[in-house]
Amino acid sequence: MEWLNYHHLRYFWTVAKEGSLARAAAKLHVSQPSISEQVRELESSLGEKLFRREGRANKLTDTGQIVLSYADDIFALGRELINAVQQRPSAKALRFHVGVTDSFPKLVTNQILKPVFLLPQPVHVICREGKLDDLLLQLAAHRLDIVLSDEPPSSSASCKTFTHLLGESDTTICAEPKLAAQLRRNFPKSLHDAPAFLPGQNTVLRRALELWFRDQGVQPRVRAEFEDLALMKVMAAEGSGFIAVPTVALEEAARRYGFRSVGRAANCQVRFHAVTTERKMLHPAALLITSKARLLMNGR
Repeated sequence: MEWLNYHHLRYFWTVAKEGSLARAAAKLHVSQPSISEQVRELESSLGEKLFRREGRANKLTDTGQIVLSYADDIFALGRELINAVQQRPSAKALRFHVGVTDSFPKLVTNQILKPVFLLPQPVHVICREGKLDDLLLQLAAHRLDIVLSDEPPSSSASCKTFTHLLGESDTTICAEPKLAAQLRRNFPKSLHDAPAFLPGQNTVLRRALELWFRDQGVQPRVRAEFEDLALMKVMAAEGSGFIAVPTVALEEAARRYGFRSVGRAANCQVRFHAVTTERKMLHPAALLITSKARLLMNGR
């Protein structure tokens, strides 16, 4: 039986976290050649490359991403072991692994996850973001307890999952206060040729918006498209374009970014789902967030 060299794993983990050999060497107080050699030995023992070169940067391979995910848990468990031995308060924390698709609105994610931290038992949340197919593979491998997504898995998904509808929300067009005031007049016709920051083409929200724009007979002037919806909100807060947010998250969007409502796109609906490998959820944190999310979506 082969044993994993955890010393090699920690060197790899530090390089992956720091983003470069130089920063990892500085953090670990060792030379770059020493770290490079340790990573090569780990690659040799696993029989797979963990990094690939892109210009001057080291990028994780697909195998490297998998190893990093395991390393995160291994070293987190190590910290919990120390806490348990030293009887620190976090020793009994319940671990909750959550996958969030990159198109799932972060403001909605925040609202859904907040109740977890109010449970009587401390909860240690490990939140991972990615594409739905990648997250489903982690779910099937029991690396995740739940996946939050704005679309259900396809019927051709490689693993058996159960999709739990959390609810749906219509969409609100909003913008920085000055731009919002301009666009509010004659809405929704005012959106024609108006500057817009929109989600990427392959997202559920973008497809729903395109249909709604077509139904309203308007064609906004798309200034930028974003896969990172949080970045989209930061840039829109400068007043260079309007955005669309799920109405359920409008209040928080206004509080965080100063947005004001332009108007409701009542027929532009987005659904939110929780995906698990079990028909009946058992994890207490998963049960809590699904029940709270349904209350949130229903406006209660």
